[in-house]
Amino acid sequence: MTVDGFFRLAMNTVTAPRDVARLLLSLNLPHQALWLAFSLVIVLNTLMFSLSVMVMPASDMVAPVLGSPIVFGAMLAVSVAALIFMVTVSGRVMDGAAGFAQIAVLVIWLQALRVLVQGVVVLLGPVSGTLSGIVVLAASLLGVWIFVNFIAVAHETGGLLKAGFILLLAVAGMMLALSLIFSLLGVPAGGLSGYV
Repeated sequence: MTVDGFFRLAMNTVTAPRDVARLLLSLNLPHQALWLAFSLVIVLNTLMFSLSVMVMPASDMVAPVLGSPIVFGAMLAVSVAALIFMVTVSGRVMDGAAGFAQIAVLVIWLQALRVLVQGVVVLLGPVSGTLSGIVVLAASLLGVWIFVNFIAVAHETGGLLKAGFILLLAVAGMMLALSLIFSLLGVPAGGLSGYV
C-alpha cells in the first residue's frame, strides 16, 4: 500500500466505514500477515504514544506505565488482543458471523489509524494542549462510530444497535478481565483503557 493509498483508505474509513470493512475483510489475509501487522501497529502506537508523552507529560496516574515503553507496549498488545477476542466472542454469543481473523484485521486497521491520530497529537502538543485534547476526544468518538459499523459488517448484525451492544459487552468483559490480570501483576491499567 502506498502512502497516498493509506490516506485515501483512512478518509474512506471516516466517510464510508462499511465499505472499508468489506474491503478489509475481502483481503482474507493469512495469519502470518495478521501477526506481522499486529506487531507493527503495537510498536508504532507505542513509539507515537511515547513521543506524545515527551511533548505533553502524562498525568501521575499513567506515569508509571509510561515510564517504560516496553511495559506500555506489552500492556497495549494484551489489551488489543483482548479486544479482538472479546468482540469475536461477544458477537458469536449474539449470533454473529465473524471469526478472530476477521475482527483482527478490522481492529488492526483501527490501531493503524490511531498511529495517525497520535502523530497529529505530537505535532499539536507544543502548540496547544487544548487543541490536541479536542483532537483525541473527537478521534475517540469517531473511532467508536467506525468500530460499531465495522462490527455490524463483520458479524452481519444488519443494524448498528446490535453491533453497539456487542461492542459494549466486549468492552465491559475486556475491562473486567484486564483489571484482574493487571492487578494480579501489580500494574495500573488506568492509563490504557482510553487508548485501545
